[in-house]
Amino acid sequence: MAELVVALDYPDAESALGMAEKLSGSVPWVKVGLELFVAEGPELVRQLKGMGFKVFVDLKFMDIPNTVRGAVRSAVKSGADMVNIHMLGGRRMAQAALAGRDEATEAGAQKPLLLGVTVLTSMESDDLPFDFHGDIGDLVLDLASKGKQYGLDGVVCSAMEAEAIKNACGEEYQCLTPGIRPVGSEVGDQRRVMTPARAVAAGSDFLVVGRPITGSSDPQATADAIVREIRDSL
Repeated sequence: MAELVVALDYPDAESALGMAEKLSGSVPWVKVGLELFVAEGPELVRQLKGMGFKVFVDLKFMDIPNTVRGAVRSAVKSGADMVNIHMLGGRRMAQAALAGRDEATEAGAQKPLLLGVTVLTSMESDDLPFDFHGDIGDLVLDLASKGKQYGLDGVVCSAMEAEAIKNACGEEYQCLTPGIRPVGSEVGDQRRVMTPARAVAAGSDFLVVGRPITGSSDPQATADAIVREIRDSL
């Protein structure tokens, strides 16, 4: 079943935890991204876990294999239920990340999901830092297929590409899709966006929603409405 992930895109723990309190019991997952993690560190992940959330630590690791191995290992030790790396780091980096994940997972425990970032949902073809004249979906699909070969659990992609990825890589290959915008929401800096219902129909397993919920006058009601939309779509 597709699940909602709320992006806690805040500069400090007080703000993030305040929003998490409002959402407790309504959503299963929260996301801790670069700004918040750099400000507050692994302790915030532990606090969110203590509140009953599953936590996606969204740091998009990309470095030499040994460094990524250690970074993923540390993220998992902090309590992360899902982490990600950039697909452009290649096979050896991906395999090092998997090794770090496995080293930090306690015996008998479920392994956190390790996903590969394909192309950011804020980007289109003309944003790429190299000449690319094809459909950006083809590039995403190629990167996703490589992630499958490397042994990753899935990818971060636009919901626009989820159906093609599922067809190529199998239904068990997870698609986490940022850029989810309920009808009437502002797009903001996202470009390849989709509504929750359409994203579920396309094959999204995790739908990341930030500002439409956290900027709402009633975040819990907005989150509940999105969860209902996801369930109704199934």
